[in-house]
Parts: sequence; C-alpha cells; structure tokens
Amino acid sequence: MNTNLTAAIVLACLSGAVLFGMALQRLLPENHLNTETKDTVKLAMGLVATMAALLLGLLVSSAKNTYDAERAQVIQLSAKLTFLDRILSDYGPEAAAIRVQVRGATEEAIRQIWPEEKALPPQLITKASAGDTVYFALQRLVPRDDIQSNLKTQAIALAIEIAQLRALLVAQATPSISKPMLIVVIAWLVAIFLSFSLFAPPNATASLALLVAVTSVSGAIFLILELDRPFGGLIALTSEPLLAALNQITAP
Repeated sequence: MNTNLTAAIVLACLSGAVLFGMALQRLLPENHLNTETKDTVKLAMGLVATMAALLLGLLVSSAKNTYDAERAQVIQLSAKLTFLDRILSDYGPEAAAIRVQVRGATEEAIRQIWPEEKALPPQLITKASAGDTVYFALQRLVPRDDIQSNLKTQAIALAIEIAQLRALLVAQATPSISKPMLIVVIAWLVAIFLSFSLFAPPNATASLALLVAVTSVSGAIFLILELDRPFGGLIALTSEPLLAALNQITAP
C-alpha cells in the first residue's frame, strides 16, 4: 500500500466532502437547515465520530505495537549475533571459519531486511542461506572438552534463536492494517466532515478550521500507514543496530 498515495486520496476525499457540504448548504431549503435538523444531525454524527475515533485509536495502537515489536526484534537480533561471535571466539581457533560465516550471515540479514543499505559492499545473495551454513557448521564442531561442549550447545541454541528472529522480521515486514477497516474509517470521516461543512457558517474562519481538521486527520492516516511498515517510508527502522553488530563481529 502506497502511503503517500493513500494519504493524498484521504485528503482529497475529506476536502471534497467539505466542499460538497458547503455547496449543498446553499442548495438545501431552509427547513433542512433549521435548529431541529442541526441537532438531529449532530447527534447522529456524534455517534459516528465516536466510532471513528475508537477505530482510529485501534489502528494507531496496532501500528505502533507492530513498529515497536520490529524495533525490539532488530535489537535482539543484533545482540544475539554479537554474543554468538563472542562464544565462537571463546571456543577457539576451530571456530574461526564459522566466525567468518557469522559475519556473512549478518551482512545477508541486513541486505534481506534493508535491500537499499549503502553501508555494505555490493554482493549477490546466494540461494543458500548463510544462516543455514552457520548452523550446519556448528553441528560439525567436535569439542575437545566439557567447556567447548557447553560453548557448542550455547552457540547452536543462539543460532536457532537468530534464525527464528530473522524469519519473524521478514514475515512481519508486510503491512498488517486491514484495508476494509481503513476504508470504513475513511467513509465515516467523509460523512463527519460533510456534516461539519453542511452547517458551518460561510466565513473564512470556519473554512480554515475545517481545512486544519482535514489536514490533521489525513496526517494521522499517513502516520498510521507509515508505522505499519517499519522497514520502509519516512520513519523506517534504522539498520544501525545490525551495522554496529557487524562492526563488532571481526574476522579472526
């Protein structure tokens, strides 16, 4: 879903509703604009506005939770990759080649999550996952003593957790906002702004207030859609945690 296009469509729909309401105000007979009619419309639109506010709140909460969860997973992935490298360093020279593979797996993860990352050297991603290569290499390690055996167990457990985190990051990168729900909210907002402009006084102050409200609501929709795609857009999550981990994972 293109967030810029969607926000522009919302802005156009709400602005159109305001303009249509102002035009309709001049066309309707007086008995449709009397006090009783205004009170009835206000009551009905008050109910719609309450439901729209609740749904907007749910959408904001859902999008923010998704964004925060992805951010936490990126930080966890960075920490686990760094810790895995330290364990392999403690294991000894037998794990030197695996440490190089861990670095390659980290670079692959960054390229997979942030395809446009410029901090990495250009490199084609092979079909075989670097993460799988690390896992099987860990399985082939032959410990010489109990210490190395414990380190191998810890490293394998970490490799599994890292693979799970990577799979989660990729799976959750797709937008989770329900399109039908978003369309319903926009339809309610159009009805609300139509009723606002229908009974608004025809002066510059009222028109400016409606314009500010329309812009604010469109901005809120834009923010919701941006939060719902953590790895793209204006407020995308940064790759800095993984790049920092990559800098700490040095080849022996």
